[in-house]
Amino acid sequence: MNVFTAIEQLVREQLAALAAEGALPAGLDLSAVAVETPRDPTHGDLATNAALVLAKAARMKPRDIADKLVAKLKADPRVTKAEAAGPGFINITLDVALWHQQIVSILQEGAGYGRLNAGQGGAVNVEYVSANPTGPMHVGHCRNAVVGDAIANLLAFAGYDVTREYYINDAGGQVDTLARSAHLRYREALGETIGDIPEGLYPGDYLKPVGTALAQQHGKRLLGLAEADWLPEVKATAIAAMLAMIREDLASLGIKHDVFFSERSLTAGGEDRVADTIAWLQQRDLVYTGTLPPPKGEAIEDWEDRPQTLFRSSKFGDDLDRALKKSDGGYTYFASDLAYHRDKLKRGFTHLVNVLGADHSGYAKRIKAAVSALSEGRAEMDVQFYQFVKLMKNGEPLTMSKRSGTFITLRDVVDEVGRDAVRFMMLYRKNDAALDFDFAKVTEQSKDNPVFYVQYAHARAASVFRNVRLSFPELDLAAARTTDLSSLGDAAEIELVKQLAAFPKIINGAARAHEPHRLAFYLFDVASAFHQLWARGNDSPHLRFIQPSSKTATAARLALIGATQQVISSGLSVLGVEAPQEMR
Repeated sequence: MNVFTAIEQLVREQLAALAAEGALPAGLDLSAVAVETPRDPTHGDLATNAALVLAKAARMKPRDIADKLVAKLKADPRVTKAEAAGPGFINITLDVALWHQQIVSILQEGAGYGRLNAGQGGAVNVEYVSANPTGPMHVGHCRNAVVGDAIANLLAFAGYDVTREYYINDAGGQVDTLARSAHLRYREALGETIGDIPEGLYPGDYLKPVGTALAQQHGKRLLGLAEADWLPEVKATAIAAMLAMIREDLASLGIKHDVFFSERSLTAGGEDRVADTIAWLQQRDLVYTGTLPPPKGEAIEDWEDRPQTLFRSSKFGDDLDRALKKSDGGYTYFASDLAYHRDKLKRGFTHLVNVLGADHSGYAKRIKAAVSALSEGRAEMDVQFYQFVKLMKNGEPLTMSKRSGTFITLRDVVDEVGRDAVRFMMLYRKNDAALDFDFAKVTEQSKDNPVFYVQYAHARAASVFRNVRLSFPELDLAAARTTDLSSLGDAAEIELVKQLAAFPKIINGAARAHEPHRLAFYLFDVASAFHQLWARGNDSPHLRFIQPSSKTATAARLALIGATQQVISSGLSVLGVEAPQEMR
């Protein structure tokens, strides 16, 4: 049982009854009818927009619909008060026993509470990180990784069959530069003095182990070869080493992808899936030879007006058509992306999510257009953008780098403050909003540190179960599940239950919008309600969780605490954050 769904069902049933009586037109679309928590708690426990959203279709005044619905709702024993307000909202106050039932439901469902079947097992592909395999992951990749992983977790919790995917950009010039940089370190490992790293090569010390491995594997053999001969071997070794490093970096955040898809595989093994994709589009008159206007913001003399192979991207909502081949005849990056997303569709995915940096914002329309064309309108594509992160310490910009030589790595950040702080704080902002990550703030033990505040609520709840044994050794969560909850009636207690009841709605909304920050905000609100209730016990002894003179009252509070602990634990799990039993 969930209070929100129970009352929403009641509203719909009473609307159907009004239609059956002729008080409302038959066949009204009720899909927009919702039950929410009112902004002002003095207005009641819940509110519904039913009268407002049905007025136009019913050709009635919202207030007239509201008055009829209020009369129906008042007849239900679960409703102690219902009244129309403003232009047609209906405020509803519930019998406290319904909130008690909510606690029981949470405890009965346990880890299953909040899990949904909204996705009905539908296959979703979430592609995230997808950094070039040219070095250790930096802090920007860190936010991408956390956001993408949390979206994947949310969708899985909401009932989707989720595949986590990493696209390896291993076919461009950057991996050739990686190979040349590794070859330089190979020469260094053989005893050559290489001096300063030449401009254009990767300077980080992280390539020294790759050079050593090449020296151990090949000896001096590669020194006598032309670049065209040693480049493929060195490239393969370097890419494999970088991917191993990337996997380790991601593992430090608790992230594991199901699929690592190689861009090179699109044209490897005698198969050219990029050409096949272009041919498939040509058969549907979606590829043609034409010219494009000069790019905005570039000098005219830098632009080449020439016939190009173009995809009719504008037909599917893009601003203009897109080139598929470069002037040298090679494929554009976008052409490879077309083939890659066609592969996703062939694997059966009808829901696709890509997480990209804000510097790729211009790419959203073209990739959505591509998926629309390739799926013939049958697949949904969402692109989530994240803003980059500014690292701070005590309000001052932070500069530290142990391995890269040029940037702060993901591992630097995780090693400094821990996985939980990184994951939670990367999600405690909407992903397309700028984020200042202050190392001092995320490690302090105060309400100003959201991850500490939420984890502390879970640990505090666990401490109550440890301490109750001093007064009632036989009391545990199992006993609390079957206790009388009638002693729970204080406004702060009911407010906490209301927060817990909203968990499935938060999961559903966050999963549908692909916005994990909603869950992080919600958990902070739950923790705040719990800490406030704890604090009230300091001034009002009858609200303390452990009542030595009343086993029944103590058991009732244990039930509420157990429900709170369960919601926080489940929510943190979705965010990939630990729910500790104690804080040290």
